[in-house]
Amino acid sequence: MTAEATLTQKQRARNRDSRGQGDGSGRRAAIAASLAGLARRLGWVDWIAVALLLLLLAALVAPGLLAHDDPLTGDQANVLAAPSAQHWLGTDYLGRDLWSRIVFGTGRTLLGSAVAVIVGLGVGTLLGLIAASAGGFTDAVISRIVDALLSIPGLLLAMVVVVSLGFGSLNAAIAVGVSSVATFTRVMRSQVLTVKNLPFVEASGHIGGRPGYVLWRHVFPNSFSAVLSLAALQFGTAILWISALSFLGYGAPPPEPEWGLLVSEGRQYITSSPWLVVFPSIAIALTVWAINQLSNTARNGRNRD
Repeated sequence: MTAEATLTQKQRARNRDSRGQGDGSGRRAAIAASLAGLARRLGWVDWIAVALLLLLLAALVAPGLLAHDDPLTGDQANVLAAPSAQHWLGTDYLGRDLWSRIVFGTGRTLLGSAVAVIVGLGVGTLLGLIAASAGGFTDAVISRIVDALLSIPGLLLAMVVVVSLGFGSLNAAIAVGVSSVATFTRVMRSQVLTVKNLPFVEASGHIGGRPGYVLWRHVFPNSFSAVLSLAALQFGTAILWISALSFLGYGAPPPEPEWGLLVSEGRQYITSSPWLVVFPSIAIALTVWAINQLSNTARNGRNRD
C-alpha cells in the first residue's frame, strides 16, 4: 500500500469521525433548541405545573426527604389531630401523619398509573398498527372489537377486569390499562391509515422497500407522535381511575397509603375531620391538572410549529 493511499484512508476516517461528531453535536443543539423553545412558551401557570411535577418526582424518588413520619405507624396520643406545626395536614383515625401518607402514597399511585399507560399504549399501538397495515378481514375484526370496548364506560370495564384478575394495586393498574387499549388502538389505526398514503411512503415502496421495512422505518415513526400525546393525557385519566378503584375497594388494600384509599378511609370522618378527605383529593386533582396542563402546552406548541 502506498503512502498516498494510507493518507487517503486516514483522511476518510477523520472525515467520518468529524461527520459523526457533527451529527452528534447537531442533535444536541436541536434538543437544546427544542427545550429552549418549550421554555419560552411556558406561562406562569405552566411553571406552577412544572413545580408540582418536580415535587411529585421528589416524593416518588425520595419520599423520606419530604416526610419523616412512618406512614404506617400511628400515634394514639394524636388521633384525628387537626393540621398543626407538628402534623401539617393532621392525622387520621389511627394517629398516622396524613402528610407522610400522601407523600409515600405518591409512588404507589404514579407507578400504578405508569403501568396502566404502558399496557394501554403497548397493546393499543400494536393492534392499531396491525389493523391499519393488514386491512381487510383483520382490520374489520379489530375495529369491531374496539367499537365494542368503546361502548363500555372505561371505569366500568376496569372494574370488570380487576374483579376477574383479583384485587390489588398491580391488578388495578392492569385493568385500567386494558380499559384504555381501545382508545390507543383507534388513534394509532387512524394515524397509520393517514401516513401510509403519503407520497414519501409510497415512493419508498416504489423504489424497492419491503413492506415491513417501510412500515417500521417510515409509517410507524410518523404515526407514533399522536399516540404519545394521547399517552400523556391518559396518564392523568389513569390516576383518576386507579384512585377510584382504590376508593371502591378494588385497588390497594389497607393500610397502604394510596391516594384513593386515603379518601375512602377519610370519608367516614368527613364531618368531624374533613382534612382526611380534602387533602388527598387536592393531591389527586393537582396532579391530574399539572399533567394535563403541560401536555396541552406541549401539544399546542407542536401544532404551532
